[in-house]
Amino acid sequence: MHDPASLIRSARLRAGLTQIELAERAGVTQPVISRAETRGANPRVATLDRLLTAAGAQLELSAPQRRLPDVDEGQILAALRLTPAERLERFTNQHRSLRGMLRDARRLS
Repeated sequence: MHDPASLIRSARLRAGLTQIELAERAGVTQPVISRAETRGANPRVATLDRLLTAAGAQLELSAPQRRLPDVDEGQILAALRLTPAERLERFTNQHRSLRGMLRDARRLS
């Protein structure tokens, strides 16, 4: 993955443009290009796209697919079928149970 400053600078250099020439093509000033090419620059996506387009490059964004953890959808659906009162009762019972386990663990230590 490349940072925005490197993408802009690389695209400009591949196009054989100076900062001033890129600025003219993009309709901005040269200091805007200089700031955008500074390490750590964080331009808006629209600005990055504008500068890359002016340099003859195309911005392509992608997001890697993350594997979701295995989930028991049946448990989720069963919980969603409960009324609010039933959910509260279940929560209260689980809370009581956890408090009891914590109390027992403290006794053992």
